[in-house]
Amino acid sequence: MTEAPIELTDEITHFMGTVSFDSLPQDLVELGRTHILDSLACGIAGAKSPAATIARDYLQNGGGAAGACTVIGTDMRLAPRFAAFINGLSMHADDFDDTGPQPSPARNGGIHATVPVLSVLFALSEGKKSSGRDIMTALHTGVEITCKLNHASNEEHYRRGYHSTATIGMFGATAAAALSLGLTRAQQATALNIVSSQSAGLRVNFGSMMNPFHAGHVAECAMVSAELARRGFTASKKVLEHPEIGFLKATGGGYDPDTIMKKLGAPWAFIDPGMWIKPYPCGALTHPALTALIELAQSENLMPEQIASVKVQTNRNLVNTLIHNRPTVALQAKFSMPFAVAIAVKGRRASLGDYTDAVVNDPIIQALINKVEFTAYDQREPDYTNVTTLIQVSLVDGRHFDLRADFGKGNPRNPMRFDDVAEKLRGCADFAGWSQARAQEIIDAVRVFEKIDNICDLTALLGG
Repeated sequence: MTEAPIELTDEITHFMGTVSFDSLPQDLVELGRTHILDSLACGIAGAKSPAATIARDYLQNGGGAAGACTVIGTDMRLAPRFAAFINGLSMHADDFDDTGPQPSPARNGGIHATVPVLSVLFALSEGKKSSGRDIMTALHTGVEITCKLNHASNEEHYRRGYHSTATIGMFGATAAAALSLGLTRAQQATALNIVSSQSAGLRVNFGSMMNPFHAGHVAECAMVSAELARRGFTASKKVLEHPEIGFLKATGGGYDPDTIMKKLGAPWAFIDPGMWIKPYPCGALTHPALTALIELAQSENLMPEQIASVKVQTNRNLVNTLIHNRPTVALQAKFSMPFAVAIAVKGRRASLGDYTDAVVNDPIIQALINKVEFTAYDQREPDYTNVTTLIQVSLVDGRHFDLRADFGKGNPRNPMRFDDVAEKLRGCADFAGWSQARAQEIIDAVRVFEKIDNICDLTALLGG
């Protein structure tokens, strides 16, 4: 890895000053609409989650300040920092939101980039009555910074157990907050340095309420950092890139400047390597297996009693991330390959209603889980992607099926378009008990997002 230069923070703030709505490619704007709709769909469903319910109770009963900002799915109104926190948590509560992958097939460590940035922008924009164009511009700027920093970070960051959404996601969300607040370039740099000391989150918390907490925490810390910088708060310089004791050095041993310097927006990460949208409400690393097994179960009309055994192999990083091989609660099941196999076979789907404690402990599901062996393959072949999944299904009648899935549905090579995500939002609305008429109003608004003059016209549809 080449020696890190000291200009990374300057590179980021320079990029922030060059982006305007008119500079965004049309295909990037179209992707932005789709991913905004996806995040709102996740927030509608996630507002029902136990994690969001507990967090709202805390904020409503002394933990948060009242304000004017919408809390998705409720009549609550909170101060911007707390609205950003709870909406970010809700949007990530079901692990249903988009994922920015690593571009290298030899690396793992994707990042949920859109939700923290969008949570910040919606909270800040309501009071200002911002336009869709302004929000879209800041959204793409923040997501791009998040993704490129994640690409550039040393792989050791992921191996040490950090959850990049919680750690690296801080910087893109803070950049978006700084833009929304109109900070000067010097204040932008200060805000990035302030947030570095708040960056925290570990993958060992996958399968618990702390996983969605991470996304909300990112949004809140970004808001606080930008507001403090605006008021003159100070921090050390070049915290991101200091070659001995900087953030990237301390959390992963450094970074690759060639991956980010002069690469922000060239190309945009939303376009290359693209962003995964999830058709299933669980960790993205199970999606190749889910896609392949659901197709097999449907085509062969498989029944649970026909399964003798299932062997699944992925690279070692996936095995170390999908840590719940014998889940007993729904949150664990979201990071469980054996559970993914079980619901694919039994229900031939993976929906919000499948990730409940009752389903996890269904005797048929538990019996299927106990027939699954999940291990790492010994060698990564040259044509493998970073999520290549090998599956061997053995039936009691002696038949065998050998499957290989290099990506899942929702990957840019098998993408979900705006209309697909609109259908996802309708499903999330139904799950949350919202009317389909209301869901359609949201879809119609986001379809022309950049033409919205006042974001309050959309947020009014998202409350209680």
